[in-house]
Amino acid sequence: MNLKAIALGLTVSLMSSGAYAACAFENDVPISSLSAGFEAWKSVTDAMAECGNFEAELDQEFRTKQPAAFAANPSLYDIGGVSNGTVTPLLNEGTIRPLDDLIAAHAPDIPDNLKIKIDGQTMAIAMMINTQHMMYRKDVLDEVGLSAPTTWEEVLTASAAIQEADLVDYPLGATMKSGWNLAQEFVNMYSGYGGAFYNDDSTPSVNNDAGVQALEMMKALTAYMDPEYLVSDSTYVQQQFQQGKIAMANLWASRGGAMDDEAESQVVGKVYAAAAPYATAGQPPATTMWWDGMVIAKNISDAEAEAAIKLIAEGLDTEMVTAANDDAIWLVEGYKPSRLAEGAIATVTADPAPASYPSTSQMGLMHTALGNELPAFFTGERDAAATLAAVEAAYITSAKEAGILN
Repeated sequence: MNLKAIALGLTVSLMSSGAYAACAFENDVPISSLSAGFEAWKSVTDAMAECGNFEAELDQEFRTKQPAAFAANPSLYDIGGVSNGTVTPLLNEGTIRPLDDLIAAHAPDIPDNLKIKIDGQTMAIAMMINTQHMMYRKDVLDEVGLSAPTTWEEVLTASAAIQEADLVDYPLGATMKSGWNLAQEFVNMYSGYGGAFYNDDSTPSVNNDAGVQALEMMKALTAYMDPEYLVSDSTYVQQQFQQGKIAMANLWASRGGAMDDEAESQVVGKVYAAAAPYATAGQPPATTMWWDGMVIAKNISDAEAEAAIKLIAEGLDTEMVTAANDDAIWLVEGYKPSRLAEGAIATVTADPAPASYPSTSQMGLMHTALGNELPAFFTGERDAAATLAAVEAAYITSAKEAGILN
């Protein structure tokens, strides 16, 4: 589904209001789900649990567990939390079911703007949009006389000034953990330089000037990070912010609410958000746009599927959003953007806007190849061109095995 349509859904949500009962039905069918573990998922699954007989597994490694779990017969889970970057394996393997008939019969109030259509069929229900955007300590930037950076060159300038002033442990944080996270950072930066990941014939296309520029900028930024950045995932960066150790990071919007959590954050009210920085003029901000939502397993009974769609509808009601407003950029009625949502909204509405992360088999193989091969550049084992050549070679091998290339 085009993210522009989902962004329209955000506008609809902002203008809507209403109230719903805690749970409209008593669930008597045991249902389980597997999703990521950030706060938005906790809020949604807690709301679903109010109906009874529901168990949620929140795991940041969900993307590696879901394909086999949903391929089992019966499936090990009834509901899966997915995004446009993680739903592809489930679609390719045919382990999730179309939802249109279930929605019509058991959840007719789910609005059209939440329905993720694949080949004309609703295959997922979106609940939020997400993107990586620039989060920053306004008090620290004020101290060095700078505004929020709008380009990655300005991020370097601001990082040098913050380091010189010795205001925090490290000026910058980043989700550069080896594997999926590092690959995603490259996807963002490379997109910002106008790069395309593969050609019309599905051959790879990253070993070029834009690819080298992306890697060189990423490496330049690491000079201002914790030296252990190759183990730094979203939770790591979130905690760096909360503990006052960093001043800036291009972090997921879904992590914003945690900055003002008085139970665990030392920087309440100090972190702000701006649009993701530009890598080069004329291109979109250097990030990608995402949706998160839910799918229902194919290999479960019809009774379980019916209960699952009813629980999904209950989890995405106004009451949940009112209680968890700052946990996400919700697409659900009643959402009111907070201070920490401003960066994501500015990113989504940029002109030109960032592309949505492509839900294609080719991109899945490319992301894996990037995650496997990029660490060698950052550890100094290979230069940029050799690293990108290795990425393309790894992609070609996997694409041939998958039947995408001859």
